[in-house]
Formats: sequence, structure tokens, C-alpha cells
Amino acid sequence: MSDVKLTVGGAMEEEASRQFIDAWHRAERGETFNERHLAFESWNALARVLTGKRMELLHYVRRNNVTSVRALAKALSRDYSNVHADVKALAGAGLLNASSKGVRADYDAIETRIAI
Repeated sequence: MSDVKLTVGGAMEEEASRQFIDAWHRAERGETFNERHLAFESWNALARVLTGKRMELLHYVRRNNVTSVRALAKALSRDYSNVHADVKALAGAGLLNASSKGVRADYDAIETRIAI
């Protein structure tokens, strides 16, 4: 498993360049790694995607085998259309994998760097 690394605000292009160069050097040394970097332009952009209900959903998905959005809605005792919208938003942001095989969160933690 890997962690998801979020960057919020600040010089996102500089941070992305630094991460690319760091990954390049690690690959040159023969290191293997699996990481995902996501960027949000502002705190508000992140807060629109990562709400409290969506964090609950991510927590559940990470710890359980979820076969469908309908099964997830039932397990969370939530309305299907709201859970479907949450899954769509989280998948669109790169925080969730949803396919015909089910719904998955393939990471253990979200590491966040927020520029002030």
C-alpha cells in the first residue's frame, strides 16, 4: 500500500516539479515506489471534495470489500443517490477507484501539505 499525498495551494507547479525530480532520482537508484500525488488549488477546493461524509465513506471502503455503490449505500445507511455522488466526486479527484469490480481505496493514509 502507499499513501496519497495532497498539496493544497501555494506553488503547485514547483511542488509537482520537485516531486517528479525526486521520483526520477529514486528510480535511477533502483528504488521501487508507488505513490500518488494530488493537488488542489485552495483549501476551499479540497473542502468541497473531502467532506466529513466522504471521509467516513473512504474509511469504510478502505477497510471493507465493497462490491457496488448500492452495497456501499446500504452499509453506510445512506441514500443511494448521495453515496453515488460522493463516489463520483472522490473518484474524479483521484481518491477512490470505482469500477464494475467494486469500489476501492488503495492507500492507507492521506498526507496533506497546505500552503498558508
